[in-house]
Amino acid sequence: MFSRYGLRFRMALSYVLISAVAVLLVEAIVAVVVPMAVTSNVNLGPSARAEMLAKGMAAGLGLVAADVAAQRGDLSDQALLAEVARRWSGQAGSLLSGTDVRAVAGPDGRLVSASVPPAYPAGSTPPGLTAGTSARSGPVGPWVSPGGPRKIDVVGRPAIPLQWATSPILVGGDAIGVVYVQDSSLPIVHFNWSSGGGWLTSAALATLLLIPLCAGFGLLSMRRLISRIRRLAAGAAAMAGGDLRSRVPVSGGDEVGQLEEGFNLMGERVEAASRAERDAAGAEARLVERTRIARELHDSISQDLFSLSLLAGNLRRTLPDGSRHREQAETMEQTIDHTMREMRTMLLELRPVALAEMGLAPALRELCQAYEVRLGIAVHAELGAVELDPATEHTVLRVVQESLSNAARHGGAQAIEVVLAAVNGTVEVLVRDDGRGFDPEQAGDRHGMGLGLMRERVTELGGTIEVTSRPDNGTTVRARIPGGTS
Repeated sequence: MFSRYGLRFRMALSYVLISAVAVLLVEAIVAVVVPMAVTSNVNLGPSARAEMLAKGMAAGLGLVAADVAAQRGDLSDQALLAEVARRWSGQAGSLLSGTDVRAVAGPDGRLVSASVPPAYPAGSTPPGLTAGTSARSGPVGPWVSPGGPRKIDVVGRPAIPLQWATSPILVGGDAIGVVYVQDSSLPIVHFNWSSGGGWLTSAALATLLLIPLCAGFGLLSMRRLISRIRRLAAGAAAMAGGDLRSRVPVSGGDEVGQLEEGFNLMGERVEAASRAERDAAGAEARLVERTRIARELHDSISQDLFSLSLLAGNLRRTLPDGSRHREQAETMEQTIDHTMREMRTMLLELRPVALAEMGLAPALRELCQAYEVRLGIAVHAELGAVELDPATEHTVLRVVQESLSNAARHGGAQAIEVVLAAVNGTVEVLVRDDGRGFDPEQAGDRHGMGLGLMRERVTELGGTIEVTSRPDNGTTVRARIPGGTS
């Protein structure tokens, strides 16, 4: 649904949704758990709080009564209790505001002074208060609310149930009266279910505030990532359009950075594969062209030279001995024979050898036999079984082929020796002929180009090549290339 808006928009939207869900979840947990936690921590049970308050107040009033009795020892118990109640009622509103009703009663079960707050007047008997000074407690009654309507509702109830408790006021071990206390048996918590709308409102406001914040954060945080992905997309489009040199900068070590490195590596491999394919196509095209040229030379020029050779031979035989024309005919016949020999050598050089199908040693052996059969040169071959990679095999074949061609065309050799062997991790190629030889320093263009190509091929593979020759003493070509095993 949102795919047409792009990754940046979708990521920003996901930030907004996740934040909104988190806010609503937290608000719901707070709305449910906080009131329960407050209730469980504050509630002391049905009457424990009232009893505790009454006991504490009675202990304090006992100390006050003891102090008053020490100062005025002529007071009766009733007068002492009245004085204590008078002093206490003036401070109870500020010091003891946590309870609902506080009062001091005499042993007859009547209040000595009005309660605080003034829910019960002096001389009255509040609920549960009877004659005596023992500590007692109990419920006030079914859902009563002294002092007017309550301001706090809990769980929808109109009033809070109250508990009462009494505790004796002791002076010198004797009880002169009691403290009467009314208190809520449930905790006073300012919360009700009607306030749930406030929670929902706050959650809605928080969500509305988070939407622009999260959207802006998502858009800004995704900006760099989107730009990196767009660079990758542009690079892929350029490569698909034919620009195999297209690369992207690696801008980090994260997953996108790894993708950028992978893209660059893929581009290098595709470019190398394309270059290898072009080279292979070029080599195939050259092979086809060489085959075509060899066929054309053989079918046309070689046949014409052969016809001229026959005509020159017949002309020589028909002319009388000592004739000047007979000598010219003999010279023409020799020239034609030399040209035919050159032509056969060129055809052998152009002739393709199926190296991949035959293997190196069989291909070299076939090449040597062709020179023997077609040119009448005695070729002695000692070809050992060596294991080489395809590039090295191709170089060895070309070195032998070029050496044989030079020996036949330029050296006029009648015998050639070819040796192939593996020596100490290298392959050694030796081609020795008994031809006219030459001076390597003065080889010139006629020999220099072929020798230069051989040197380039061998040097590219880390090998060495030596050409030893002297005029009228033959030529020796020795090449050593790393990688040969027997």
